[in-house]
Amino acid sequence: MRTLISTAFVSLDGVVEAPGGEPGYRNSGWTFKNMEFLPEAYDIKGREQQEASAMLLGRTSYQAFSPVWPGMEDFSSYKEMPKYVVSTTLTDDDLVSDWGRTTILRSLDEVAALKETEGGPIIMHGSATLNRNLSDAGLIDRYHLLVFPLLLGAGKRLFSDTDKDMQKLELVEHEAYANGLQKNIFDVVR
Repeated sequence: MRTLISTAFVSLDGVVEAPGGEPGYRNSGWTFKNMEFLPEAYDIKGREQQEASAMLLGRTSYQAFSPVWPGMEDFSSYKEMPKYVVSTTLTDDDLVSDWGRTTILRSLDEVAALKETEGGPIIMHGSATLNRNLSDAGLIDRYHLLVFPLLLGAGKRLFSDTDKDMQKLELVEHEAYANGLQKNIFDVVR
């Protein structure tokens, strides 16, 4: 069974919306505004590319990343990696042609089936709605969180507010940086 890893930039109050400057959110770009850049805090991003064997995205994140990431050297390892997009509305004609093989999945059941295939870890970037749905369905195995020392208030959250049973997480790696950023890696305890 493959491991599904959710990786996110998250504020201390759980907001994951528009960390890189995506339009439409009042705090857009919060990961770099008034935040000293420390390269060592982002080493996890390179490690994720080396360890992952596939990428999973929701429609909105796919549409944001696919025009940009194929040409970015920082994300070159993802170019040829198989990608899976969970969407009920995208068609094959909506997919970009310069970002490797991409498969559209239509349901969480198809994500569960993908996890049952042979292969290494599947990494999921962004995709707030998909993340909440997969978490609620018990399909996420690990969280890579870069927690920013910010309170953003309103915005899309990493986790839903669904009334569900408690889920225990095990902290397997952590580090705090001089700029207040924290890396927290959690495995889901089953």
